[in-house]
Amino acid sequence: MGGPEEPTSRPLRKLGFLTIGLFDETDPRRGHESTLEIIQLGERLGFDSAWLRHRHLQYGISSPVAVLAAASQRTSRIELGTAVIPLGWENPLRLAEDLATVDILSGGRLNPGVSVGPPMHYDTVKSALYPDTADAEDFSFERVRRLLGFVRGEKASDFSGSEGFETFSDRVQPTSPGLGGRMWYGGAGLRSARWAGENGMNFLTSSVVKAEEPQPGGTHVPDFASIQLSHIREFRAHHPDGARARVSQGLVVIPTDSANARQRAKYEAYAAARLPRTTAPQGPGRLLFAPDLVGTSAEIAARLHAHAAFREIDEVAFALPFTFDHEDYVQILTDIATKLGPELGRRPTA
Repeated sequence: MGGPEEPTSRPLRKLGFLTIGLFDETDPRRGHESTLEIIQLGERLGFDSAWLRHRHLQYGISSPVAVLAAASQRTSRIELGTAVIPLGWENPLRLAEDLATVDILSGGRLNPGVSVGPPMHYDTVKSALYPDTADAEDFSFERVRRLLGFVRGEKASDFSGSEGFETFSDRVQPTSPGLGGRMWYGGAGLRSARWAGENGMNFLTSSVVKAEEPQPGGTHVPDFASIQLSHIREFRAHHPDGARARVSQGLVVIPTDSANARQRAKYEAYAAARLPRTTAPQGPGRLLFAPDLVGTSAEIAARLHAHAAFREIDEVAFALPFTFDHEDYVQILTDIATKLGPELGRRPTA
C-alpha cells in the first residue's frame, strides 16, 4: 500500500480531547457533572489528556480551573488542560496561584493553555470587569509573560519573611516546579507561534487559523493545512527545543464506527451546516476554518495522514462538537480511543 510519494505521518503519541462543557441555565450542575463524567470516561478509555474550553457570560464552563480541580480528584492519570484561558479576563498573579494549586492537587497533571487579546465584546463588559482601569489594561503578550514569570518562580513582591505570627513569601505559593514546562499558548497566526516558541511555551493549534496573506486577485482559496503547517514550523524554528517542541492539534473529529443511524445523520448535518465557512477566510481577521471530519475511523485516518500539518505533530486534542448529547460524546470518545487512535499509530495506554 502506497509508494515513495505517499505522505507519511509521525505515529500518534498523545491522544486527547477537548470539550466546552455546555449546560442548561436552569440546571447548571447537570452539565458540569456531564463534563466530569466525560473526563472520567476519557481516563478509562486510555486518553492521555482532557481539555476544557473557557466561556464567559455564556452557558459553557466559565471556570475551567475549578472544574479541573474537581476532575483531579476523580481521576488519577489523565492530563488536564485548558484550551484556552483568555487572559484578558484574568489577573496573572491570581491565576498563577490557582494553576499551581490545581497542579499540586492533580499530582502534576495540569496543562494550562492561554491566549491574549481584549475580552470578547469588551465595550459591553469593561465597566463590570475593569471599572477603574479599562482604558489602561494591557492585553498584549506582556500579560502572558507576567503569568509565565509567576508560574516559573519570579518575584511577585518586594517583601518576604516574618511579620508577627505570619510568614510571607516573595513568590507565588504554592510552587509547582514542573508547571512552567507545561504552559501552552493557543495561537492562530505566525506572530503568536513565533512568540510562543521564543518564550519556551508549548503550542496549541486548532481548527481555526488566520489566512494572513491575501492571495493575488483574491481568487485562490488558501489551504488550511498549509497555513497551519507554516505556524508549526515557525513555532519550532524559534523554540529552544526545535523540532522536539510540543505542538498539539485540535481539529473537530467525529468517527461514526459505532454510531447508530440517527447519530450518523445528526453528525453529517452538523458538519454540512458548518462547511460553508471553510471555503474562504471569514471577517476582517481573515479566519479560516477547517472542515469537520466525519466518517469511519479508517476514512478519518486517511484524511489526517494526507493533512500537511498533522503529519508533523504527534499530539492531538480532538474537539468534541459543542451541541451534542452526552450519549453522543460517549460514542465518539469510545470510537476515537478504540478505533481511530490505533489507525493513527497510537499504542493504547495501559
